[in-house]
Amino acid sequence: MIRVGVVGASGWADSSHLPALAALEEFEVTAVATTKQASADRFAAARVVRQAFSNAGELVTHPEVDLVVVSVKAAGHAAEIRAALDAGKHVVSEWPLGVDAEEAAELTAVATEAGVIHAVVLQGHHSPSARFVADLVAADRIGTLESVVLTAAGAPFGGNRIWPDLEFALDPAQGTTILTIMAGHFLAGLERVAGPLTEVSARLPRTHDHVLITGTQRTAPNSTPSHVLLHGLLANGGTASIAVHGGNGDAQGGFRLELVGSEATLTATPADPGTFIHWGDWNIRIGNDLVAIPDTYRTVPPTVESGPPANIAALYREVARAIAEARQPHPSFDTALRHHRLLAAIEHSAASGTARSLA
Repeated sequence: MIRVGVVGASGWADSSHLPALAALEEFEVTAVATTKQASADRFAAARVVRQAFSNAGELVTHPEVDLVVVSVKAAGHAAEIRAALDAGKHVVSEWPLGVDAEEAAELTAVATEAGVIHAVVLQGHHSPSARFVADLVAADRIGTLESVVLTAAGAPFGGNRIWPDLEFALDPAQGTTILTIMAGHFLAGLERVAGPLTEVSARLPRTHDHVLITGTQRTAPNSTPSHVLLHGLLANGGTASIAVHGGNGDAQGGFRLELVGSEATLTATPADPGTFIHWGDWNIRIGNDLVAIPDTYRTVPPTVESGPPANIAALYREVARAIAEARQPHPSFDTALRHHRLLAAIEHSAASGTARSLA
């Protein structure tokens, strides 16, 4: 049994990590931490967890914690990850790993030196739909992959208003933007099915210099992009065109992914309209024919909630296997670092107006 402590249990983790872990027999959540003791006690009681802390430092050093989950705001990842590594604990970090590629490189180096298991939550890598489509492409079901087109909604980022709890995201130094969060996850899903990008040419237009804070009459300055526009080359020689458009509120538009092969075109859209590419199942068609995802691609118990908990549970099962086999899981911090460098190349291309290659 792998004993887990969750730092940041009152936010995203409560609707994703905690239900995923509760459904897996390999894990037991033994500790939670939030910024206030009252909320930590409340979440511990609701999830039947023995230990509750308002100080994450106490959680990471607790003897009943083997693995630390870091699910706080991106700008707070580095401090919590370093503390867990210093304590010799395995770490699962939410994406993004750090606020930029430099911080991600430092954390990856420290994790490697610590000799522990380290993983990052990029749900697209464990999506049954993405894994199935990757296998279809590898089996030449559409012939040689020639081009990929992805259009996706990036709301709630990039619009002319934003929720009050996301106001911090208007500062790029916080590491939570339409590029890092939305395009970051979407590109991970795209690369899972089509292979890695080797060159990018990008634009990051900022439509709104000031953004209305929803429910108020107040505006706040915005220094983050409103959209992500990207052309690229794939390792197999194919091309990629990606448009992630910002907006307000929920992402009603969802996504549309087209893989154009020499013999056929595969299209994927959300099975649950409006959901993100890395969250739920896809409707997959080759030509006009709907293709069902075989049950063998679903690797978690049916009791796991649909949506993000299912793909996150699949990641945790990979982490459990990696611990048992004394190897790094996928995706690890090394995977995250490569992905951070992709985002940095996009930023550099947009700033310089030139294409950027990835090593």
